[in-house]
Amino acid sequence: MAAQEKQGHGHGHAMSEEEVRATFEAPSWEERYSEEGKVWSGNPNPQLVTEVTPLTPGTALDVGCGEGGDVIWLAQQGWRVTGADFSANGLARAAAHAEQAGVAELTDWWQVDARAFDAAGATYDLVTTHFLHPPDGGMVAVVRRLVEAVAPGGHLLVVGHAPSPLADRMPAGMKKAMFLAEDLLPGLPDDVEALVVEQRPRTMVRDGETFEIDDSTLLARRRG
Repeated sequence: MAAQEKQGHGHGHAMSEEEVRATFEAPSWEERYSEEGKVWSGNPNPQLVTEVTPLTPGTALDVGCGEGGDVIWLAQQGWRVTGADFSANGLARAAAHAEQAGVAELTDWWQVDARAFDAAGATYDLVTTHFLHPPDGGMVAVVRRLVEAVAPGGHLLVVGHAPSPLADRMPAGMKKAMFLAEDLLPGLPDDVEALVVEQRPRTMVRDGETFEIDDSTLLARRRG
């Protein structure tokens, strides 16, 4: 599923459910990140900019970081950032982009599948993920894992694709991976307070067409 603005990876045929499921797995992304040119725009995701700009920089973890656009933006704001992704090729691109942007000393990289994520006691002032869409509605389970890495007083920001007219063109397996912000609330423990639970409209362009879509946006804070 899309993170930053996609550079054009259409499919010339109707995808089978088996092919759809394969798009959620690491080998598909290793192949995508081995191609020439950028997959994403490199610009920070807009909800990240909106919600994080008022925060005091500290330590951050970006899960599903892809080519590192959000990691680089956070580092440029003064955060010490770990970018996590299950694609080694994506992480290699992200590290190179961070070097080019002059923020390599503020970044670390971690190859991990969000569905098996375990912070092992490490905590961060900000844990963020944008457009991470595990299949079969698995995002609540991912949120349960990610929130364990939020330090007392820290924030969790989860942004994803809400169902939209654009989704009607997609195979059923992709539509099932979309979510509303309120769908994620069962993943929050009692000591984590939801601050923002909403769908935010955004205009995007894909394959030359303009669409109005909604970003499902959950911002939460651990009491501390």
